[in-house]
Amino acid sequence: MIDAIALLKELISIPSVNPMGQPVIPEIHLEHRVTDFLESEVRDLGVEYRRIEVLPGRDNLLAWYRAPQSDFTVLLDAHQDTVPVETMVIPPFEPRLAEGKLYGRGSCDVKSGVASMFAAFARLVAEKPKHSCNVLMAFTVDEEYTHRGSSALAGMDHGCGLGIVAEPTRMNLIVSHKGAVRWKIHAGGRACHSSTPHLGDNAIYRMARVLEALAEFACSLAGAPADEMLGAPSLSVGRITGGQSVNIVPDDCSIEIDRRLIPGETVEGAIDQVRQFLKQRLSPGDFDKIRFGEPWVRMPALRSEISRSFWDKLQKGLAGPEGHVPEIGGVPYGTDAGPLAQAGLPCVVFGPGDIAQAHTEDEWIEAVQVTDAADRYFRLLADWHR
Repeated sequence: MIDAIALLKELISIPSVNPMGQPVIPEIHLEHRVTDFLESEVRDLGVEYRRIEVLPGRDNLLAWYRAPQSDFTVLLDAHQDTVPVETMVIPPFEPRLAEGKLYGRGSCDVKSGVASMFAAFARLVAEKPKHSCNVLMAFTVDEEYTHRGSSALAGMDHGCGLGIVAEPTRMNLIVSHKGAVRWKIHAGGRACHSSTPHLGDNAIYRMARVLEALAEFACSLAGAPADEMLGAPSLSVGRITGGQSVNIVPDDCSIEIDRRLIPGETVEGAIDQVRQFLKQRLSPGDFDKIRFGEPWVRMPALRSEISRSFWDKLQKGLAGPEGHVPEIGGVPYGTDAGPLAQAGLPCVVFGPGDIAQAHTEDEWIEAVQVTDAADRYFRLLADWHR
């Protein structure tokens, strides 16, 4: 039987940092090293598996457990990538267990989920419980940036009837989360020598007027009709770049926008809403010299449509050691469940860890949650038809 803690330590020690659109550093970026390791572990189980390229050096890994007598398949999904490590104050790839906490990049988000799910999957393969369902174990790529791995999986004929996505939910059942769309707005201008700025057209000044309007729009969103579980939609400008040199009037300036969606909103609708607001607030001269880039993140919001029979199985099978039933709720961040559910697969999000520890400078997880999650996943799947 696989030791989930030992597996998690091994996974932390293998870099799989998502470059997040920045130049690739071969020593730490991309998921291929983790995929190689997991493929070896899957091969040792003797189960059917497939390794599918999504992007160069970035492969989804799928493995199947065939139950003794079942025609129902549950998808377990956990992503292989982590966020960057530049701001960490601990060695990111040197797992350390201290006072019940396991430290390292990915310990919480979400290599703990990989370890817990795979430990449960391996136990199913070894024990072949009489009442178990079939399981498709999916290790996906690029969750932290553009969700290309889960989008590729969603487009497959995977044959699953329910999806469980691993994220740090404190062992609560997440049935709803916000979506996201991210895109750039570019402001144009005309360059000239900074000693004669009147001869140019300062793109940064133009973008300042765009930003002022966007700040007003963000405030209006905060007061928009809210989702009962997730609250209001939101908008944030997270990055700005522009100009060539301080002694040149800039002819370009760009910003990057993060717009969080609630269920019922669409990517196209959210972008057009911003475009129409700016058209109303800016002068024609300013509006005609801005353009919207293509969004690189199109993450749909999640609102799970789960049957009553599924709820009974999930709450019973994922209950805590003392029978504590997981709470049902929503979260403001996005997950792989978004693209999977949009393609028609009923999904929930459930896993060890707390989102408050994810992406932090000293990322950690309570080790007991990792083994507890593995036991809960196994119990749910082993008794599916009981």
